[in-house]
Amino acid sequence: MQIHNARIVLTGASGGIGAALAAELAKRGARLGLVGRDAAKLNALAQPLASQGIEVECIATDLTLAEGSAVVRARMQARFGGVDIVINNAGITDFSQFSQADPQRIEQVLRTNVLAPMQLSRALLPDMLAQGSCQIVNVGSIFGSIAFACFASYSASKFALRGFSEALRRELAGSGVGVTYVAPRAVRTPLNTAAVQRMAERIKMAMDEPDQVAKQIVRAIEQDRKDVYLGFPESLFVRINALWPRLVDAALGKQNKIMREFTREG
Repeated sequence: MQIHNARIVLTGASGGIGAALAAELAKRGARLGLVGRDAAKLNALAQPLASQGIEVECIATDLTLAEGSAVVRARMQARFGGVDIVINNAGITDFSQFSQADPQRIEQVLRTNVLAPMQLSRALLPDMLAQGSCQIVNVGSIFGSIAFACFASYSASKFALRGFSEALRRELAGSGVGVTYVAPRAVRTPLNTAAVQRMAERIKMAMDEPDQVAKQIVRAIEQDRKDVYLGFPESLFVRINALWPRLVDAALGKQNKIMREFTREG
């Protein structure tokens, strides 16, 4: 899909991947609705883009609340007259042994990573169907295909987002509204705690930079891709796990023990 002059909603805009995506989309002349909870961070992100002549609307709202999606729709209609592309990028994680996980954090992960993108897509979809030639982009994770120990809530949420993307794509076939699911491997962002960073170094987990991931997400949008798994050999492991999950159980056994050690660091 063409990005130049497209009206794009980007959630989680002030985060690591979000900020890199905003910059990459701006290079291509998109008109941006930047969504996040922190108005100050959104404005700081928007100012240099606006100074380059990019049309930017900062939408500070909480998408886990019932009114959040309605606010985004209303603001995009008022500023741009609608939406061509929505990029559901906002997400949070939880690194803990599930027996010790905070019940409120479990709910927060599912609300942010699953319910928020579903509700925003639902709010924008009638308008998108009416105009045709639109795209819904859900930023998932390799963890949404390979479930990792100590990331039970996060993996569950990304599995759900992947399933939602597949079901919605099939439902919208022939409507003019496409659905793209992009699954990065681990990314170096502030989303990761110090314990996660140390754990990743110990088990030699490959981690990509946000700008690299942003470029690949934008390329997937431009090419109207359906499912994109970023990183090798992780993309290969996704296929292996789908066919022989018990084989992957054994392969991850030693790594799982190491990961559990780091959850005690907080």
